Amino acid sequence: MALVVAGRAVEDLLGSRLAPLGLSLRLFGVLGHLARDEGLSYTDLARRARVTPQSVHATVGRLVELGAVEPAGPGRGRRAGLRVTGEGRRLLAAGHDAVAALDADLGAALGSHGAPLDRSALLAVLALAGRVPGA
Repeated sequence: MALVVAGRAVEDLLGSRLAPLGLSLRLFGVLGHLARDEGLSYTDLARRARVTPQSVHATVGRLVELGAVEPAGPGRGRRAGLRVTGEGRRLLAAGHDAVAALDADLGAALGSHGAPLDRSALLAVLALAGRVPGA
């Protein structure tokens, strides 16, 4: 249970670091998925972000308002027809910087309690849950 509470706390911390960029965890996640595969459909985006297709439409609308994505064509049918803009890539890089800074801060905080951060143990827990970063 401690891991669940810690996970939610870390989500809150990351959310607070993304907020000055105009991003939420959901916006950051969808932007990352589009940057890796601009040909995703709204359904695929929803599945990857673990939200409903309707929610993805609202999220993509917000990314368009931010200038982070733009239509790449007619967008009819199954494909979202979206492209990540230069501003979107800048926001994504800034978001990754926020993640790296939080990782460093968390590592320092955990290490200051007398036990070094055991990255391999953490990755083993994530693998057990099927949530290996970068996979």
